[in-house]
Amino acid sequence: MPTRWIHDGRTFKDDGPTDVMNVMALSRDREIKKVLWSILTLNLLVAAAKLVYGYRTGSLSMWADGLHSMFDGASNVVGLIGIWAAAHPPDESHPYGHRKFESFAAFAISVFLFVACFKILESSYSRLTDPGIPRVTALSFVVMLATIGINVFVTRYEQRRSAELKSGILHADSMHTLSDVYSSISVLIGLVAVRLGFPVLDPIMAVVIAGFIGRTGFQILFETSRVLSDASCVDPRRVREIVMQTPGVKSCHSIRTRGLENHVFVDCHIQVQSDMTTERAHDLVHTIEGLIKKEMSEVADIVIHVEPDAKHDFHVSP
Repeated sequence: MPTRWIHDGRTFKDDGPTDVMNVMALSRDREIKKVLWSILTLNLLVAAAKLVYGYRTGSLSMWADGLHSMFDGASNVVGLIGIWAAAHPPDESHPYGHRKFESFAAFAISVFLFVACFKILESSYSRLTDPGIPRVTALSFVVMLATIGINVFVTRYEQRRSAELKSGILHADSMHTLSDVYSSISVLIGLVAVRLGFPVLDPIMAVVIAGFIGRTGFQILFETSRVLSDASCVDPRRVREIVMQTPGVKSCHSIRTRGLENHVFVDCHIQVQSDMTTERAHDLVHTIEGLIKKEMSEVADIVIHVEPDAKHDFHVSP
């Protein structure tokens, strides 16, 4: 009787690599959710401290930084929704699965960043045309230093976990939080300038913050666009080296890859002896699939087209 697992309320039977990958994917999704929930809590605390104190003291740069942190929290919520959608198994309308919803969530984070950038620039323009002097106290510096410390911890933690889990959404969110660190440092510079008698630097620092936010938004947009446009995500030479280890394969060409870092689809053509039987070719393909998935754990599915080793010219693409 086949072995069965129960994971997150779902039952899986040990019918082969596909079921093992399903269990591993669910475990990964669960870990990503834990990270996002933890970071969401910290982001809301940081945002509340900056927004409340920035509003009470009239510091536009601190308020702008608080808005940035609030969008950090919003991006965590988007990430949770994206992971929930991505975890759904393939169906008739999505035969390749729902993993790209993770990339759509990362794309949505970049949209949040652009909205925050616009709001900050709008407020900065208003302050420059209608100057006001914010009230800077020792507590202002305490709040900013404490929130910078929290964001540095969050950034390093998310970057480490994104590498371990190969998660695009965690990587995008860590970049979002890192931009918050840079913007908070800009706020500190602005607060020092106000204490020294240069209040005009407060809205100027807010503009600098908007620049950091916009730059991060474009970086995330570029990375997610590669996934959504099916850009190649694995070096074809790596696939060819693995395939050519299999006895009976004469050549491997027309290698194509797409997908996420942790969920890759591979297509390729192989040439075999022209007198090879269909049964032998079928077994050979299964052997190659197993070898690729063993060497490349990120591969979710492989399509191999078998060709006879005929004496004709063909175009070998990488």
